[in-house]
Amino acid sequence: MHKFITVLLFLFSSIAAMPQSSRSSTDKDMRWMSLEEVEKAANESARPVLIDLYTDWCGWCKVMDKRTYKNEKVVSYLKDKFYSAKINAESKAPFVWGGRSFAFNPQYKTNDFALFLTNGQLSYPTTVIIPAPGEAPQAIPGFLAPNDFELIVKYFGEGAYKKIPFPDYQKSFKGSW
Repeated sequence: MHKFITVLLFLFSSIAAMPQSSRSSTDKDMRWMSLEEVEKAANESARPVLIDLYTDWCGWCKVMDKRTYKNEKVVSYLKDKFYSAKINAESKAPFVWGGRSFAFNPQYKTNDFALFLTNGQLSYPTTVIIPAPGEAPQAIPGFLAPNDFELIVKYFGEGAYKKIPFPDYQKSFKGSW
């Protein structure tokens, strides 16, 4: 019996330790990739990158996870149009992006990658969109409900950002989420 329990504990801990992108999920679940997977995919096939910048203590981050990233229309659209990663801004693990390495910054108690993505304007949650490889990150701070989120992701996902200023796009946008 003791061996059986040990084997079960080992199996459950192995599953829990797997990266999210390796876990099986249903079509309704958000598919989060690792940062390395996102960068590689974006360089191979042009799609914008979406990074959900969060912290463990952020209440609005948890609300956004439950309301926005569980919304079927959001999930479907992001899977179709974006490469998406979820990054803990306070991670002590280094991140590599665009050939640069970003380490934990004890002065700010955050990872320098979060500072890079937000241009030093930390706020949580922050949705960061990198329209194409080599382009500057576009940080959108704060909680975004699905209908607010739709406007932003469609602006980048449909390529409108290349043709029209955001205020003009916003005036003519008709949301459906």
